[in-house]
Amino acid sequence: MSATTDTPATTRPKRALPPLMRVSDAAAERLRALYAKGEHGRLLRVGVKAKGCSGLSYDLSWADAAGPGDETVTDNGVTILVDRKASLFLIGTVMDYEVKPMSAGFVFRNPNEKGRCGCGESFHV
Repeated sequence: MSATTDTPATTRPKRALPPLMRVSDAAAERLRALYAKGEHGRLLRVGVKAKGCSGLSYDLSWADAAGPGDETVTDNGVTILVDRKASLFLIGTVMDYEVKPMSAGFVFRNPNEKGRCGCGESFHV
């Protein structure tokens, strides 16, 4: 009769997940200005919605407080909300703010994007 030896289960160290979203210096500066002025006491909510010829577009809205379906992201000294339904599409995304000669606005550098439509309004993953 042979004795059985119990070996403890070997657990792998967990791999660190990339941050849900990051906020660039320029985006943080713009958000601080917005939060200090007309949107004082509110938070920017980032989500995605079905729109455009590629299928998805970024959706920005203002919220008075985090809702039950929101993830809170604090980066670069500012806090934003991310719609939990959009989090799989946004993992690792950097939100930036660009000023161009004819326009200015938030832009998203999303490593999950597989392509964009010709006008740049929508994307797919």
